[in-house]
Amino acid sequence: MMRRLVFSYILRSTSSFHISTPPPPPERSTLLSHLLTFPPKPIPISTQSFSSTTLLTSNLHEARTQGSNHAVGILHEAITSNPNPYDDLETALSQTGVVLTTPIVSKILQRLQFEEKTAFRFFTWAGHQAHYYSHEPSTYNEMIDILSSTKYKNKQFRIVIDMLDYMKRNNKETVPADVMLEILRKYCERYLTHVQKFAKRKRIRVKTQPEINAFNFLLDALCKCGLVKEAEALVRKMKFKVKPDANTYNVLFFGCCRVRDPKKAMELMEEMIEAGHKPENFTYCAAIDAFCQAGMVDEAAELFEFMVTKGSAVSAPTARTFALMIVALAKSGKEGECFELIGRMIAMGCLPDVSTYKDVVEGMCNAGKVEEAYRFLDEMSCKGYPPDIVTYNCFLRVLCESKKSGEAVKLYKRMVETSCVPSVQTYNMLITMFFDMADPDGAYSTWKEMDERGCGQDVETYCAMVNGLFDCGREKEACFLLEEVVSKGMKLPYRAFDTFLMRLSEVGNIKVIHKVSEHMKKFYNHSMARRFALSEKRKSTKLRGK
Repeated sequence: MMRRLVFSYILRSTSSFHISTPPPPPERSTLLSHLLTFPPKPIPISTQSFSSTTLLTSNLHEARTQGSNHAVGILHEAITSNPNPYDDLETALSQTGVVLTTPIVSKILQRLQFEEKTAFRFFTWAGHQAHYYSHEPSTYNEMIDILSSTKYKNKQFRIVIDMLDYMKRNNKETVPADVMLEILRKYCERYLTHVQKFAKRKRIRVKTQPEINAFNFLLDALCKCGLVKEAEALVRKMKFKVKPDANTYNVLFFGCCRVRDPKKAMELMEEMIEAGHKPENFTYCAAIDAFCQAGMVDEAAELFEFMVTKGSAVSAPTARTFALMIVALAKSGKEGECFELIGRMIAMGCLPDVSTYKDVVEGMCNAGKVEEAYRFLDEMSCKGYPPDIVTYNCFLRVLCESKKSGEAVKLYKRMVETSCVPSVQTYNMLITMFFDMADPDGAYSTWKEMDERGCGQDVETYCAMVNGLFDCGREKEACFLLEEVVSKGMKLPYRAFDTFLMRLSEVGNIKVIHKVSEHMKKFYNHSMARRFALSEKRKSTKLRGK
């Protein structure tokens, strides 16, 4: 009996033992132990070929990106090195040897998005590289966006935008003459209706084609971008569709002057006269001025002679024309021809006026030809045309701005000797010059000179003195003059009033601040004073935070 109980107990305990035993480990444990026991074998997965292809692709993309950026840098440097209309930008771009692609052109246009004229010139050059590049719609869109980014640009390049839009939609590199005529006609119907309205109201028959006005706008836009050759080609192309008028020749003539091509300009002038159009004086003056500023004095003289010999009564040279040539000859060191031209001007009955004196004297002084300017005044005085106070003040202003105190005092003495009474502006310029040169004693001498000659000081004189004294560190004398301004009841300009309050607050003179503020309440409203107080409060708050 005891044996049966023990045996049954053993059976029960065995069964419970088997139940509590965990299940055998999965196969992965065997695989793990196998891997840990033996050295690992290479798994046959072709990862090496996959990674090499990816690396090669990324390297090619990186190389292309770097090459594209390098090409963009080369082209952009060529563009920035030739920013003027007369620079040969097209040759410089061709010499770079860069092979254009759409991403390169897009990046250049993005860099030139605020320089619409240069951008359109580059865009036109890129379109001419038809043997290996042609514009895509995306580049057309970028160029159109640049030309229409503002209201002014959109108005100036509206016809150009219509042309680009046609070329983009029809995949054309040029615009046919018939399509161009239709674009011009639509432009006139939409934006140039004032001519037709005026003719209808006045019952006038307009002899010229309405499209010619839009055509001249297009030529003007091209010439302003430095694309004079393209403008000439367009005129030849549209010659039988739109007949050129005098304004057409003027636009092309100004374009040639802008790109400094005097030979072509003279050819256009002769062609214009042969076509029965008479150039105006403004055309000649603008061209002579452009040539003189470019240093092309010989070409300007040639055009001047053409103006005198072949010009009409409408285009006869004026005092302004003579002044341009006189200054150009003086700058180039041709004093003999300069004074010969002065005698010729008087002989032709072209009398000098204030603007003539001003232009000649300022031009000579700015060129450093002060002695020639004196000689010009003497020459005109000998011929019966003495300069007046306005001429002397123009001369004096140039000398004072260049801080030539000796020459300025010499000119002032000359004015007194020739019985030309100095004006208050004369003394104001001298006072400002002396303070700019850190010579307050010279400014005080000028102040006393005014009192001796009976020339009363105006508010500009006081402003110049007070500003100069503050700059020289003489705050007490500046405050004394401000109190004198208050006692005389003078109205200070608001900008000067604001500046003086700032200076007084720096010094800490509360008494004068109160006096000047109470005095200026008579002339300015309280909102201005409140605005100044609030601004001062903001500044003090910022200072506290620092």
